[in-house]
Amino acid sequence: MAKKILGVIGGSGFYQMPGLENVKQVELSTPFGAPSDPFITGNIGELEVVFLARHGKGHRILPSELNYRANIYAMKMLGVDHLLSVSTAGSMKEAIKPGDLVVPNQFLDHTHKRPATFFGDGIVAHVSMADPVCADLARDLAMASRKAGATIHEGGTYLCIEGPQFSSRAESNLYRSWGVDVISMTAMQEARLAKEAELCYATLVLVTDYDCWHQSVKAVDIAEILAVMRANVELAQRAVKNLAAAVAKRDRTCACGSSLKDSIITDRAVIPPKRITDLRPIVGKYL
Repeated sequence: MAKKILGVIGGSGFYQMPGLENVKQVELSTPFGAPSDPFITGNIGELEVVFLARHGKGHRILPSELNYRANIYAMKMLGVDHLLSVSTAGSMKEAIKPGDLVVPNQFLDHTHKRPATFFGDGIVAHVSMADPVCADLARDLAMASRKAGATIHEGGTYLCIEGPQFSSRAESNLYRSWGVDVISMTAMQEARLAKEAELCYATLVLVTDYDCWHQSVKAVDIAEILAVMRANVELAQRAVKNLAAAVAKRDRTCACGSSLKDSIITDRAVIPPKRITDLRPIVGKYL
């Protein structure tokens, strides 16, 4: 069985990964700049795990300020092939209650000022985002969450907004009309870049509130969100431990590891050599 490494990006409240053994701190630089924070590496059972606090120590980086490319590129540099993103979110459906967890399988991007590709500057690639989530990893994640005691919703659409403000009531009701399931601010760019980096990707959503569409709430209250978030984070940490055990036992048979194949359409003769060098961890097996 080939060696596998699980990357975990922790969102709001999920600032550390308890249970890691043989812990080390790794600082990396990338052609795209610095990642959010030093990486924490270690083991959960048989599996090597790499953890990154998305918003940095002390939660100091806005969603729009995150260097998504550096974060995912550095994960690739560290040998990660399975990537789990953990995010808090608001529910856009009555049946998805605060305290529940969701493993979405689709995304809508409503951001407008974030780099979301490794390519450009002389090299063009078009990967398919039809299925942005690895079905195998998502299934394992749902099972791991259920085993941890979570009320879990499998599938659904994650709407990614720019933020950092929460929605207006008009926006919230508009988004509801689109049929989305949860609303948050970070996972879309991670999903796009993970696909280009040929990682198995899934996201675990910790539902904290009903946004502001729900008649039972006056507005999104950050204090209430933080209270629900603290309870959910411990649940999510148990789910990640269960997921690590599942990933360690399963062969990687999905197509995620070749998602970039045939996607680079630029004539190889005109690609600037520096771009090939900069993108070596991403494109090395093709160029």
